[in-house]
Parts: sequence; C-alpha cells; structure tokens
Amino acid sequence: MKKLLLGCLCGLLFLSTSKTAAAHFGMIIPSDSMVMQGENRLVTVTLSFSHPFERVGMELEKPKVFGVMANGKRQDLLGKLKETKVMGHQAWKTKYKVKRPGVYLFYMEPNPYWEPAEDCFIVHYTKTVVTAFGDDEGWDEEIGLKTEIVPLSRPFGLYAGNVFQGIVKLDGKPVPFAQVEVEYNNQNGKAEAPTDYMVAQTVKADGNGVFTYAVPKAGWWGFAALNTADEEMEHNGKEKEIELGAVIWVKFHDWKEE
Repeated sequence: MKKLLLGCLCGLLFLSTSKTAAAHFGMIIPSDSMVMQGENRLVTVTLSFSHPFERVGMELEKPKVFGVMANGKRQDLLGKLKETKVMGHQAWKTKYKVKRPGVYLFYMEPNPYWEPAEDCFIVHYTKTVVTAFGDDEGWDEEIGLKTEIVPLSRPFGLYAGNVFQGIVKLDGKPVPFAQVEVEYNNQNGKAEAPTDYMVAQTVKADGNGVFTYAVPKAGWWGFAALNTADEEMEHNGKEKEIELGAVIWVKFHDWKEE
C-alpha cells in the first residue's frame, strides 16, 4: 500500500511539473491596423494582460504610461483611458481619431504585476503599430522603452505565412540570444493546441538580438522577449526578481484571390 501511495504521489508530481508554463502577454490591440481612405478614422485601442491563446485574462491596473508616437513626437493618452473588461478581467480602452497620414506607435508601461506562480514581478513594455492613408514611413522607429522589440519586418500589411523579424533591445542595446515567446490572440476564436507545448512557441534571437518567426495563421500575434531586470522589488519583506518583457503585437491577414 505504501508503494502504491508513493507511486501515485510521484505521478501527480510529474504531471504538475511536466506541464509547460503558461506565457503572460501585455496586450495592445487596435480595432484596425491599417486605416485606409474612406474608412472609419476612429480606432478603438484596447489594453489588457492575459494568456491570450488559452483565453485566460488577468487584472491590468491602470498603466503607468500609455501614449502614441507619430512623426517622432509622443502624445500622452493615459488620461483618455476608460476601464473595460477583457476575458472577464480589468482592462482599459480608448478611442483615437486618426487625422492625417502617418505611422502611429501605441505603447504602454504597466505597473509591476506580482505573479506568485513564478515568484517574481512582471513588467511588459508593450506596443503595436497602426498605419494610416498609405503612409509607411517610420514603422521601425524606436520609442525608447526600457526594453523594446524593433521590427525588421514592416509590422503591418503582412500575410499569414510571412516571416516576421525583430531586434530585441534592452536599455537601447541589442540582447544576444534573447528568448522570445510567440502566441496567437485566440480570445475570440476557437483554436486548440494539440499539446501544451504548442500554446506558446519559443524562438531564440541570434548573437545580434535578431529573431525570426513564420506565422502560420491569420490574426493578431504577440512576440514577447523576456529578460531579468538588474534591480529587484520587495514583496512581503523579501527582494524579488522583475521579469522585463518587450512585447509587440502584429496583425497578419489571409491571402485572398477572386
């Protein structure tokens, strides 16, 4: 009987530790990534924090910073955020009117999120790119975030199957061999992963901080490059690590023929 109980306990321990860890993603999802002539100029931008493929939401406090950069100029949009719900959890949204041609880089710095399962704080510096009225200059500009993915592929006008490339930067410098998690925004879909290993996929940057990923399906895809901050934060009287995520969300489209 003792051997049987020991075997069951070992089996449960194996199952609990063999399951891959779910990936966290800061999210900025606009209602339109390419605003064309004659289309609605009012873009709804939604900010959230979640496990997007598994459709599991988490609480997102009002961000520390939220804004948009266009033509090298930043605009603070924090005061325009209104509380909403995404996957049943606290999230934020605003409406932004696109008035002229340009490339608009929306970005946020959230407040640190304590994750008991990983025994650390999480801060995901998140961005996405919206282009308007045929302009495509400046999509590779750096916002200057603490950590940031600078796209090498134009982050709009992409087909499913296209390769996406970016450079992972921390404090303005490339991060050699950075780990990048990739996940599909499945919050309104019905996609199911064959195994836990295929919920979030992982690629590694090269020695210059450049990563490459070929997207298999149309929709919004998130790329999160993870590093650990030099400093720590206190939690319950103990110093804890801070996971820094550089996140970019990119929309991919189906190839259609008449």
